[in-house]
Amino acid sequence: MIRVFSGAFLGLNSLTIEIEIDIRSKLKSFEIVGLPSTAVKESNKRVEAAIINSGFHFPGKQIVVNLAPAGVRKIGTLFDLPIALGILAEESDMEISSDTFIIGELSLDGSLRSATGVLLLAGHALDNGFKTFICPKVNVQEATLIEGLNIIAVENLTEAFEILNGTRAIPEIPPFVHSISYKQYECFSDVKGQESAKRALEIAASGGHNILMLGPPGTGKTMLARRLPGIFPLMTMQESLEISKIHSIVGALEENTLVQQRSFRAPHHTASDVSIVGGGKYPKPGEISLAHNGILFLDEMQEFSSAVMQVLRQPLEEKKITISRAEGAVDFPANFMLVGAMNPSRKTQRDITEAWSPEDLKRLIQKFSYPFLDRIDMHIQVGPVPYDKLDKKHKGETSEQIKERVTQARLIQAERFKDYAISVNADMTPKLLEQFCEPTQVAKDILKMAMNKLNLSLRSYDKIIKCARTIADLNGDKQINEIHISEALQYRALDRILSDQ
Repeated sequence: MIRVFSGAFLGLNSLTIEIEIDIRSKLKSFEIVGLPSTAVKESNKRVEAAIINSGFHFPGKQIVVNLAPAGVRKIGTLFDLPIALGILAEESDMEISSDTFIIGELSLDGSLRSATGVLLLAGHALDNGFKTFICPKVNVQEATLIEGLNIIAVENLTEAFEILNGTRAIPEIPPFVHSISYKQYECFSDVKGQESAKRALEIAASGGHNILMLGPPGTGKTMLARRLPGIFPLMTMQESLEISKIHSIVGALEENTLVQQRSFRAPHHTASDVSIVGGGKYPKPGEISLAHNGILFLDEMQEFSSAVMQVLRQPLEEKKITISRAEGAVDFPANFMLVGAMNPSRKTQRDITEAWSPEDLKRLIQKFSYPFLDRIDMHIQVGPVPYDKLDKKHKGETSEQIKERVTQARLIQAERFKDYAISVNADMTPKLLEQFCEPTQVAKDILKMAMNKLNLSLRSYDKIIKCARTIADLNGDKQINEIHISEALQYRALDRILSDQ
């Protein structure tokens, strides 16, 4: 009997799979046990054909392959290559070192197909003491993003066998210069007018606050949102690896690159709740996980189904999404900033407050519910731009200028929360609010008056304080004063509109 080591992943959780292969001189059979999925069970056909078509002898004996631990469901096609090499090793007395980690899907002719999750599994192999990592050649650049492993990239079964058998030299991997996946976003200076909306988005980006833009069509809500990623600071290496692993799982990681720029995901309003939050028989990440450490933009948010709005409540609060299946629960990270754009009325009046009729309001609240709306820190009105602003040739601030202030505010927060498991003001717990967000007495009086007049909830109170803290950071002030509170209250448009009905 021979043992070969491979790996599997469910969500972002990786697991070492020990493949035990036993060959006996009995009636020919080929069975794979250990809770294999259908794709894994079918591996026996691919492996047999690949071995024969590669010019090797396939043993006409009883072959039993056990995938341990047997109590975990095995999915995917990454076990083809290690199973085939194990069979050939058992028949030829070739040794496969226990510190070798092997993955790969075989074609019927013995060549290897591209695999998903290579970055995730390479990191798992390194963390668990494996020294050699064998993978398809087409995935070698992704594998080399993990430093410290001896990467062997092979094109087919024959090449892998000969390398392990010592009859072929290990191919030299060229020194890749791993680039960074950058995207050039359009600049805020192209947006004429809308200075208050730009200011609100700057605050939102600085503190990681969820924000909702309310306004009639054609006022620039989408235009503003699509420029928002350009004012975010670059991700840290840890953040980059997190989102790169998610992209690797779904096969969306570009060759030779780490995802270094924050994601901007803008699903259509017809998207299902599964495509938004993730799931499926074998769970895969959805849009909210692909937006991890970035932005999820819901344009025409009122058109999304109520089911989508309800399933967003957990990740907005917990920064992750838990998907439960019979095989167990899977957690996907979902620490995103929600940006919504909404036309709250079917009418076309220029003034949103006039356009928002009681019937429109009732319809909206029934879909979104107060608990969901309470999880949005800032609501702003985006009105039409006057002609004199459109006619001006002078451009406003560039995204780079705004980005400098956002980055500085983020550095202040990073220093404030260096001993805590958060990095932005929006993620502060009630205990941290008490510690870092004590307003002046005048600011407290203003907030008390607003709370009573607008009948705000406790969660709304927290959101206002967090927003005020971010405004103070942008201004370089240590304590929250009446200016910060007054401005933060201006970004609660929905509360004001609701209180007037």
